[in-house]
Parts: sequence; structure tokens; C-alpha cells
Amino acid sequence: MKFLFDLFPVILFFAVFKWGEANQGTAHALATQYLSGLIAGGAVLASQAPIILATVVGIIATVLQIGYLLARGRKVDGMLWMSLGVIVVMGGATIYFHDDNFIKWKPTILYWAFAAALLVSQLFMRKNLMRKLMEENIKLPDHVWDKLGLAWAAFFFAMGVLNLFVAFVVYKDNTSAWVSFKLFGFTALFFVFILGQGVMLSKYIDEEKA
Repeated sequence: MKFLFDLFPVILFFAVFKWGEANQGTAHALATQYLSGLIAGGAVLASQAPIILATVVGIIATVLQIGYLLARGRKVDGMLWMSLGVIVVMGGATIYFHDDNFIKWKPTILYWAFAAALLVSQLFMRKNLMRKLMEENIKLPDHVWDKLGLAWAAFFFAMGVLNLFVAFVVYKDNTSAWVSFKLFGFTALFFVFILGQGVMLSKYIDEEKA
């Protein structure tokens, strides 16, 4: 359930973009009618409307996520605040300049920010964020926590690089394909990485039960 909650803005971004792509005339009319005041020049091309509408919905969805957690009295973790900051800045630039290159940079900036937070906390502040996040559910030796933190930092860095490669090389002129990869490709990679981590950590879970 939490996984779907975390993916909520990404799923809506994908859905709105695909809808706008299939209904370009309607999407263009909506963008022009409701967003002209936020767009440089006051108008966009019909081909730009889907990404602009999807970006607006992505920003709103992230705000709603945080609002929901605050209304329920739950803690909003730093990653979600960071995600909000990045999508507001890069998404806002996408809307204002009607240029999808900004939103394409958003996943990379976010992944690299996560990687930097993990590394700085672990190497310079002596705080392992992955340990803080997972220790209630699993007990591991100190050296394993260290490796786990570094593995996640490396994974996030690699994901940031991959996003740039996919967005600006593989699908340079195909925003639709990038949007699809953003949801399905990255989600699959997260599943594979988490599964691999689970296999590696199962040894210590079995030892603890024994």
C-alpha cells in the first residue's frame, strides 16, 4: 500500500500525459484556458500541452501527499519534502518555459540528492539513514548497515545517470517513451534492486531467527 502511495504522483503524471497525448486538442484547450497566466508568452503549442498538464498534476499530487500525511498527524520524511522541492522548481520551469527538458532532469536531481544525503550522513555525520529507516524491521551487523547505505547511494547515483541517458540519448526526441520508462522502467529496476538486497540480507535474517 505504501508503495502505491509513494508512486501516486508518478502514476498520475503518466496517466495525464497519456490522456493529453491521445486528446491533444482538448489538452491544448485546457492548458491555454487555465495555465496561460503561468506560461511565458501566455500560449503553448498543442504538442507541449500533455507534458505541461502532467507536470501540473504531478506537483498537485505531491502537495496532496504531504497534506494527507500532515492531516493524519503522520511524519513527512525528508525524501518527500525533497521531492516536493525538486518537482516545484523543475516542474515550475517546465510550465513557465514550456520546455520538457526541465522535468526530464527532475528524476536525476532527486536521485542524486538522495545519494548525496545518504553519503554525507554516513561518511561525515556518522548517521546511516538506511539503518534509521529499516532498523525497526531488521537487525544487521554494523558493517552490513554500512554496505547497505553505500549500496543505496550508488544505486540512486546510477539511476540518475540512467535517467539522463534515457531522456537525452535513447529517447531524445520521444518524450512519450521517456514518460513510459519513467514509470515502468524505473519501477522495475527498484523491484530488482530491492529483491537483490533481500536475497543478500536473508542470510542475516535467518541467523537472527536461529
